[in-house]
Amino acid sequence: MSRGTVIHWFRKGLRLHDNPALLEAIRECEKQPEVIKELRPIFILDPLILDHMRVGPNRWRFLQQSLSNLDDRLKALGSALLVIRGKPEEVFPKLFKTWNVKCITFENDIEPYAKKRDEQIEAMAKDAGIKVIQKVSHTLYSPAKILNANMGKVPLTYQKFVSVAEGLGPPPAAVDEPKKVPPGYSQILESRELKIPKEEDIFGNTNVPTLEELGLDESKLEPCLYPGGEAEALQRMQICLAKKAWICDFEKPNTSPNSLIPSTTVLSPYLKFGCLSPRLFFHELNKIIQGRKHSKPPVSLVGQMYWREFYYVVGFATPNYDRMVGNSICCQIPWGNNQEHLKAWTEGRTGYPFIDAIMTQLRKEGWIHHLARHAVACFLTRGDLWISWEEGQKVFEELLLDADWALNAGNWMWLSASAFFHQYFRVYSPVVFGKKTDKFGDYIKKYLPILKKYPVEYIYEPWNAPLSVQKAAGCIIGTDYPRPIVKHEVVSKENIAKMNAAYKANKANKGEAGKSKSSAAGGGSSAKQAKKR
Repeated sequence: MSRGTVIHWFRKGLRLHDNPALLEAIRECEKQPEVIKELRPIFILDPLILDHMRVGPNRWRFLQQSLSNLDDRLKALGSALLVIRGKPEEVFPKLFKTWNVKCITFENDIEPYAKKRDEQIEAMAKDAGIKVIQKVSHTLYSPAKILNANMGKVPLTYQKFVSVAEGLGPPPAAVDEPKKVPPGYSQILESRELKIPKEEDIFGNTNVPTLEELGLDESKLEPCLYPGGEAEALQRMQICLAKKAWICDFEKPNTSPNSLIPSTTVLSPYLKFGCLSPRLFFHELNKIIQGRKHSKPPVSLVGQMYWREFYYVVGFATPNYDRMVGNSICCQIPWGNNQEHLKAWTEGRTGYPFIDAIMTQLRKEGWIHHLARHAVACFLTRGDLWISWEEGQKVFEELLLDADWALNAGNWMWLSASAFFHQYFRVYSPVVFGKKTDKFGDYIKKYLPILKKYPVEYIYEPWNAPLSVQKAAGCIIGTDYPRPIVKHEVVSKENIAKMNAAYKANKANKGEAGKSKSSAAGGGSSAKQAKKR
C-alpha cells in the first residue's frame, strides 16, 4: 500500500508559532513514517467568501499579505503553502482521494458558518477512514470549557466570565514554533514556475492569490499602514512589549480615540486572522506586569484580552447571536429604517465632523480606535439616527481589518444598549466627546481636509460659523460640506424616550411569557387533579 499524506488546513491561525494543530500534523508524520510520506499545508480560497461575504479591500489585502508571509515562512522550513480554489465540501473529497490522505488537522472555530462547515468536513473524513484532529488556539480557553465550568450556563457579564476563567487557572502556554516541517509539496514545487504534475491538474493554480485575483486594483488602494502576516505581528508585539511602563499603566478609557498616531497596540487585526497567538501575547503581558504596580481588568491590556474571550464564549453559546430576532440576550427594539441616513453615516457625510472623520479613517485605513467605534455606533443607533445595530455591524464587517464575528456583534449590542450594557440614557455627544482629547480638531483636519481652514471654535460645529468665516475657510456648509442630518440635542432626547419604552415593552413581554409558562404548568396540574377527582 502506498504511503499517504497529512493535511494541515490553515483557516484563521495564519502562523507557525503556537499552532498546536500544525504540531499534531507534524507528529503524525514523524510517528508513522511507514504510513505517512508527507505533510501538505493548505488554505482554501472559498468562492463563497469572494462572492457573498462582506470583505472590503483593506481586509483582502491584509489576508493576501498574511498568506504570502505564511508561504515564505513555510518555505524557510522546507515546505510551502498550497492555496486551493474551491468550496471546502467539494475540494476535500478530491484531496482525500488524490493525495491518499490519512489525517487532517485544523484549528477550532466557533462561528456558525465555520462550525457547520467543519462538521461536514469531519463527517466526510470519518466516512473515508481519515483521522481528524482539532485544536483550540484562537482563544485563551476553550469556550466549551468555560461553559462547563459555569454549570453549562453562559456568563452574561464580564465580571462573571473573568471569575469563571480565573477559576480555571492560567490559559495554556503557547507551544513552540516548529523548527522544520516534513517534506511535502515543496519537493514538487521547488520553483513556482514548475508545471504541476498531471495527477494534480485537477487543482489548478495553488499559488497564493494576487491582489488582482481578489478583485483589487492596487493603484486604487490607500497606503498600507498595517501589513498582514505573522512576521509583522510578532514585530509589532515586541515593540509593544518593550514599553513596560506603558503596559503597566495602560487603561483603555484613558487612551485617545482621535490621536493622529494610534494610542493602543493595533494588534487586533493580527489576533483576528491568527497571525498572532492570543496565548503568547497574554502570557508575555503577564510576565511584564508581574511584580510591578499595574492596571487591572477590565481596563488593562490583560483585561482587553478577557473582553475578547468573553464575547467568544457568549457568541459560541447563543443562537442568532449576530441578529436581534431570535437572540435571547438581545433587547427587541423597533429600530427605524432611514436608508439615506444609513448611507450618510456609512460614507462619512452626516454633517458632524467628528463622526465623519472617524468613518473616513475607517474606510481609508481599516482601523479606528475602540472609543471612536463607541462614538459612531452610538450615533447610528440609540444616540441619533435610530437605525438597527445590525446595519452598523454589516458596515464594520466590511471595512474593519479586525472584523471579528463574535466581537463585532457583541460590541454592537453593547453600544446600542441591546445587551450587556443597559444605561441607554448615557449618550455620546458627536461634538463634545471628540473635544476632550483633541480640542484643536487636528484629527478632523487630517481626515476631512475640506474643513482644515476652519477656526478651532468652529471645527466641531462648522454650521455655527458665520458665512464670512465659511467663505474664508473655503468651505460653505450645505454646499461643500453637509449640514447635520439630525439635530443631536433634539433626537437624542427622543431616542432616550424610545429606548425607555422599548425596555418597558421587553420587560412586560418577559413577564407575560413567564406567566404563560406558569399558567401552562398550573393548568396541567389542575387537569391532573380533575382526573383524580
